[in-house]
Amino acid sequence: QVHLVESGGGLVQAGGSLRLSCAASGIIISVNGVGWYRQAPGKQRELVAAITIGRTTDYADSVKGRFTISRDNAKNTVYLQMNNLKPEDTAVYYCNARVLTSRGQTDYWGQGTQVTVSS
Repeated sequence: QVHLVESGGGLVQAGGSLRLSCAASGIIISVNGVGWYRQAPGKQRELVAAITIGRTTDYADSVKGRFTISRDNAKNTVYLQMNNLKPEDTAVYYCNARVLTSRGQTDYWGQGTQVTVSS
């Protein structure tokens, strides 16, 4: 059984920073591509940032230059550093990871962490 646990969310003023973590646990061979998504009330879930096992990254236009995704493969953990936060960044943030186990490759979702940016 694989679990993804996000942490690091909270309440911050506009212009502030937060660092989210997504840690995978279980009997894991490797954590491959990982994406950070967010969902604001009344809106669809959207991809914010993604990183491959080789550390190639991609970002939504709305967060380019403000957010940085990184990973520590030894810890099976992916981070999302969020700087210069704006009220429109307020959402529940989820990580999604493609994990390789002895049963093959499967996508997993974390439970989400709330990020609230006040103006």
